[in-house]
Amino acid sequence: MGVQAPTDQNSSVPVSSNIDEQPEKKSKIDEQLKRQKEIDDWLPITSSRNAKWWYSAFHNVTAMVGAGVLSLPYAMSNLGWGPGTVILVLSWVITLFTLWQMVEMHEMVPGKRFDRYHELGQHAFGEKLGLWIVVPQQLICEVGVDIVYMVTGGKSLQKIHNIARKDKDPIKLTYFIMIFASAHFVLAHLPNFNSISGVSLAAAVMSLSYSTIAWTASVHKGVQPDVEYGYLAPSTSGTVFNFFTALGDVAFAYAGHNVVLEIQATIPSTPEKPSKKPMWRGVVIAYIVVALCYFPVAFIGYYIFGNKVEDNILISLEKPEWLIITANMFVVIHVIGSYQLYAMPVFDMIETLLVKKLHFRPTTMLRFISRNTYVAFTMFIGITFPFFGGLLGFFGGFAFSPTTYFLPCIMWLAIKKPRKFSLSWVVNWICITLGVVLMILSPIGGLRNIILKAKNYKFYD
Repeated sequence: MGVQAPTDQNSSVPVSSNIDEQPEKKSKIDEQLKRQKEIDDWLPITSSRNAKWWYSAFHNVTAMVGAGVLSLPYAMSNLGWGPGTVILVLSWVITLFTLWQMVEMHEMVPGKRFDRYHELGQHAFGEKLGLWIVVPQQLICEVGVDIVYMVTGGKSLQKIHNIARKDKDPIKLTYFIMIFASAHFVLAHLPNFNSISGVSLAAAVMSLSYSTIAWTASVHKGVQPDVEYGYLAPSTSGTVFNFFTALGDVAFAYAGHNVVLEIQATIPSTPEKPSKKPMWRGVVIAYIVVALCYFPVAFIGYYIFGNKVEDNILISLEKPEWLIITANMFVVIHVIGSYQLYAMPVFDMIETLLVKKLHFRPTTMLRFISRNTYVAFTMFIGITFPFFGGLLGFFGGFAFSPTTYFLPCIMWLAIKKPRKFSLSWVVNWICITLGVVLMILSPIGGLRNIILKAKNYKFYD
């Protein structure tokens, strides 16, 4: 006569069976955690966390100071001295404030890091809503920047060729965009942020260099004899639309927020030494460089050329030729680095989708195919719609205003919940209001510019 095994009160299954299942469950959990770690070690944002504070400085300079700085004198001509100065300085202050908020929110939950913009959005608004609020806007920003930089790089190469060849044997812009894209078919395979630090440093140095060339060459050229500072548009409606476009140009110039959490994710962090301290140090250095680049180019460029300044100030500076060629070459090197910086979070999203959702194996071949496809896509769109000025205004207002000017403020209010009518509450609501106005008005002018230029444009001509 055997002895029956004791059973659990709430179950007919013997206790020994439950004990047998526990190691099996533990083994499955360990296996899942091991696979999760392998994936995180492969993905570009979380694969390396040994960056120094100065990495954040030049990454932020590269992200912030883009080709948009060359359009600031043109934006000033459409805004006028008073509004232009206020908007440019106010944008610098507001975006520094919202960048500080994002740096602070990166590790606001003890033991957890929000390595990606959408992860912070999910914490603020909920898992699903946060994803839908942040990801579409972030993708529009980052893919939009990469498309614009494809056009910028191609146009700068074309400018170098035209000056060197004295406008003989002209080559279509399409081919120059393809030449510019060829660099990215190689650089796109650098695995993570730290691996592009050399490219980013070179880009940051180039941005400071061509900005300095732009304003010093303007000073050397001297105030033009027929300079005028009034609005150039012949009609009131034209002036208003140009004003809206200029707002988008300014918004585009302050676009670094879309990659700031991803940059901070590469910095090591402990409870004693959180990443926000070295990150903030880098941000402050970056914003000083931004001021040194933006304000002299915008104010001096407009002062010298008035309302006849081109939408790219290097076009207004026709001589000396060697200096203009050098500046355009610096632009090319800079936008190569900027393209990679904005592409890296997109690569992370694509590879996360492929590996975690579609269950592809994290291989070099998967990365090779997905990243080359992305570069080819941005190249194709850039070739098809090379409306540089209009693209700046449209993308600047439609996409960058939310992610740069007011989405960080909304998340701060949702998470921190400051007391109503306190200083923090008032400042955040002022930023939100100004950001929403910018988002509504600036795409109107940019879209109008695209339509006007598209009237006479022939595809791939």
